[in-house]
Amino acid sequence: MGSPRSMIPEADQPKNIVLFDGVCNLCSSSVQFIINRDPKSRFRFALLQSETGKGLLEKFQLPVDALYSIILVRENSYLERSDAALEIARNLSGLWPLFYAFKIVPKVLRDPIYNWISRNRYNWFGKKEACWLPTPELKERFID
Repeated sequence: MGSPRSMIPEADQPKNIVLFDGVCNLCSSSVQFIINRDPKSRFRFALLQSETGKGLLEKFQLPVDALYSIILVRENSYLERSDAALEIARNLSGLWPLFYAFKIVPKVLRDPIYNWISRNRYNWFGKKEACWLPTPELKERFID
């Protein structure tokens, strides 16, 4: 498999890529939530299940079946779990950046709550048979 940089030309490499589980209803709804509050289009999206998603997981030596977390890729680094969610909130419009204040809560306390929601998300919110696909209007925000 090629590296993520070979899949996306260097000049077109987005600065913030949100990797998400495309069959998870909560995850797909979260992506739509982000899009609606990201008027500057700071974020691009890729399915964890896609070639780009798997390539980025490999790049950061994460398991390619890492469907347990939203992952925010920022050039040569990544954030996952509560760190990713808080960083995304920090860059949204409206009052959502206020949630970044939860960064003062130690990760050792934040991530178990995140993990609990992650473990139960299919039971609580459901799961699709196939990955969610964006509408033609949103297609430009997604990386294959």
